[in-house]
Amino acid sequence: MRRPLVVEFVKMNGSGNDFIVVDNRFYAFSEEELGALAARYCPRRTGVGADGLLAFEDASSEAHDFRMRYRNADGSPATMCGNGARCLAAFAQAAGYTATPLRFQTDAGGYRATVSEAGQQVRLYVPPPERFAATQALASASAPGDTAPSFIWTGTEHLVCFVDGDAQATLETWAPALRHDPNLAPAGANVNAVRSDVATAADDRPVLRVRTYEKGVEAETLACGTGALAAAVTARLQGHIAADAAHVDMPGGRLTVGWTWNDGQITDLYLEGAVERVFRGTLEVRL
Repeated sequence: MRRPLVVEFVKMNGSGNDFIVVDNRFYAFSEEELGALAARYCPRRTGVGADGLLAFEDASSEAHDFRMRYRNADGSPATMCGNGARCLAAFAQAAGYTATPLRFQTDAGGYRATVSEAGQQVRLYVPPPERFAATQALASASAPGDTAPSFIWTGTEHLVCFVDGDAQATLETWAPALRHDPNLAPAGANVNAVRSDVATAADDRPVLRVRTYEKGVEAETLACGTGALAAAVTARLQGHIAADAAHVDMPGGRLTVGWTWNDGQITDLYLEGAVERVFRGTLEVRL
């Protein structure tokens, strides 16, 4: 019988969005193998339990410090994960990468991140959002409330729905149909339920309360970095808030999104929040 490969990993989370992190500089797992690892070990009852798998790799360009690859919990590829990128930047710092900012490659393009000295706070600098549509037509599904959802790409596809508290509480009953709506094929979209009543924090910044149903996980996650970006940017573009930053409260904790507003355009976009190294372990892998 072939002996299993013993693979070291680190379990990390950003505001409750949790990940299995593998140093793929040493293992050199292929795209297909990374997908298989995610599908095998992300399930919470039969595996380690995570929203996705992060692979830390050497960069293919001297302009970058490392490369990030990401797989959803079901093994499918994803172009970007905001909280995953923040976790991987902290992982890079712990691995001896000391550049400020860290520059890294993803399937959604190049990103930058700064990590606090203790490695517990990470700010991710994000390219401007793309493909914003104030009203997204749907083929068969419908969102609760009086207005159609907005569409925006913040590293991956998102629908943003401004709803009341009752509709937000029932997210998992209506979000799957939107996530799979034929008009969004083939990629689909994450679905964000944003409370339409905006609060204000002690620092006078607006507070958005957001819950996200994620494709590839096919369930609500405790936080979603690109979802926080999508919610905050859409709230600014739609006039729900008028500020240069907003706090985004998700079930797993608070994220902060900031930007420069320039004549209706958003630039200098960033996502900031806490990250945590939970534990280190090993997997006995048979591929």
